[in-house]
Amino acid sequence: MPKGKKYSDAVRRYDREAIHTSADAVAMVGSIATAKFDESVDVVFNLGVDPRKADQMIRGTVALPSGTGTDVRVAVFAQGDAIDAAREAGADFVGADDLAAQVEGGMLDFDIAIATPDMMPVVGKLGRVLGPRGLMPNPKTGTVTADVAKAITEFKGGRVEYRTDRNGNVALSIGKASFSAEALGANYEAIVDELSRAKPASSKGRYFNKVTMSTTMGPGIRVETPE
Repeated sequence: MPKGKKYSDAVRRYDREAIHTSADAVAMVGSIATAKFDESVDVVFNLGVDPRKADQMIRGTVALPSGTGTDVRVAVFAQGDAIDAAREAGADFVGADDLAAQVEGGMLDFDIAIATPDMMPVVGKLGRVLGPRGLMPNPKTGTVTADVAKAITEFKGGRVEYRTDRNGNVALSIGKASFSAEALGANYEAIVDELSRAKPASSKGRYFNKVTMSTTMGPGIRVETPE
């Protein structure tokens, strides 16, 4: 696909073949954001794992200390007292069978789905709808929990999910182009620390193979791989 003039101008501002420190990358990335909206700053880590092996499929959550800069919409599948707790905590959509029916009908106006354990028989039937979109609640990511209020607060405050794709890549947003370099850097380091912690024991050799940072509409900046 042909790239626009703004993209071409951004490319000319730096050496695309050079590998930059993470500090230099976060300092640069805001200057090459050219869109009229506040672009997201995204990072892709290519990891030395084989996602075809169950013990090397990495999935979890990480709390970004600087937040995401995005209004996170949360849907909660709950019943009883948990419904009131979810609403008080700021959930955007709350319900049980009624919410499941809405989702089954195509309502997917949320970024995170949380469910209490007793609702999983209902939510499990939505797998074909939620699964392909990465919205299926899972205990490993803290989205199946009895403490829905805590989960809502964390996800709205900057906790994000991550998982490897079939090529061993983990893609995450570390904030917005309007963030300071310090804020972006803090989020980047939090992600590196989490991915390092999550390294499978069965993964041998180099773990961080390649790291690329970019804005939504901008070119990629190559970043030094963490040790």
